[in-house]
Amino acid sequence: MRLRGVFRAAKLPNGQRAIGTKWVFKIKRKADGSIEKYKARLVAKGFKQKYGIDYTETFSPVVKYVTLRMVIAIAKYFGWPLDQLDVVTAFLYGIMKEQVFCIVPEGVELDGNFDCLELVKAIYGLKQASRVWNETFDEFVCSIGFQVSAFDPCLYIKVVDGHCVLVLVYVDDVLITGSSPELIARTKTDLKTRFEMTDSGKCAFVLGIELVDGPDGSVTMCQRRYVDDILKRFGMDECKAVVSPVDMSTRLVPSDAATKVNAPFREAVGALMHLMTATRPDIAYAVGYVSRFMEKPQEEHWVAVKRIFRYLQGTKTHGICFKPGNKIDFRGYSDADWAGDLADRKSTSGYTFMLMSAPVSWGSKKQSSVSLSTSEAEYIALSLAIQEGKWIHRLLCEILAAANETGPELMIREDNQSCIKMTKNPVNHGRAKHIDINSSIARLL
Repeated sequence: MRLRGVFRAAKLPNGQRAIGTKWVFKIKRKADGSIEKYKARLVAKGFKQKYGIDYTETFSPVVKYVTLRMVIAIAKYFGWPLDQLDVVTAFLYGIMKEQVFCIVPEGVELDGNFDCLELVKAIYGLKQASRVWNETFDEFVCSIGFQVSAFDPCLYIKVVDGHCVLVLVYVDDVLITGSSPELIARTKTDLKTRFEMTDSGKCAFVLGIELVDGPDGSVTMCQRRYVDDILKRFGMDECKAVVSPVDMSTRLVPSDAATKVNAPFREAVGALMHLMTATRPDIAYAVGYVSRFMEKPQEEHWVAVKRIFRYLQGTKTHGICFKPGNKIDFRGYSDADWAGDLADRKSTSGYTFMLMSAPVSWGSKKQSSVSLSTSEAEYIALSLAIQEGKWIHRLLCEILAAANETGPELMIREDNQSCIKMTKNPVNHGRAKHIDINSSIARLL
């Protein structure tokens, strides 16, 4: 940290206060669970910072899972290499804009009359640390000729002499792919010149997701180790597997009971939510369903959560498989139940988008209003799908344009004939006149 010029010795000015620090020790593991290295990190107690004095803006973007899945699919289609780099102590590169002082950490001695440290660079734990790092990385990458994607601020695209290179960043994890190995190597060299980085070569494990190569040239995104971890964490590692995540014969309702089940319900749903958003669209509805009962979960709600764990017990290796040679087609599917929630009779929207026959985006969301018919529920669900589909389609076309390819048309499939007619013309005005204008985006597709 001294070599990086992270802090300098100072005397605390009158009226200022110094925030505390703490040493955090962590074991970093490889994809197979073996130990890669031991890490020690000095962390600031950012919860003691005051807004407007010690920090202002804090938001920092990360690459979206949809973008990650899409880039992996496109790289597999074209046969591009996908390499991974890790920025060593990334936050220590960002220069502080605010004046922040910290208490001298344990093990550090100061000379002279100094009684604190003034932070020159952002360290982990500060509220603005991730934002300062992102701004530093963004500024450098743009200075070497990359353009920020118009649809994901953590996707960078560069085109040189008909060849392209893509860079994705999730905090300090960097993925690089492209049509030219020379251009990729040059990009790596530029990044290593500015930042100290660990080059892992071919990406096999990123953001807790394994990339498993198949004998047919395919690659599967899965989270086997994460599934094992959460099963063990919640005492379900020896449970009996079931074939579906939801028992369709059971209908759950909120409880008015004064007490709630003595179980880690919220922690379990949160762990399942992370798995669902990354690689498991097959549990999207089930996780969304049980998450409605966070306030006062009862025994029957906990049983529903445990059923999802039992389903995962038998499907640990399930994931998203991208195969080479598939045609670049992009299509979506929209559906909805009707009055499925027994408590308020609201419906649930669902959608999925497939790129080259593999899902890249999905969602299951309870509707905010009560639908008076199946066609109305389907119409609202279709509008939700279109909002997601428009963004994904534009992102896909932007990436393919860099690769000198024409993007496919956006197609969303809907099986309710009344809903389809409502999107084309107002033949059902009597049935649809009360539907909120936000849902009428379906007519613009």
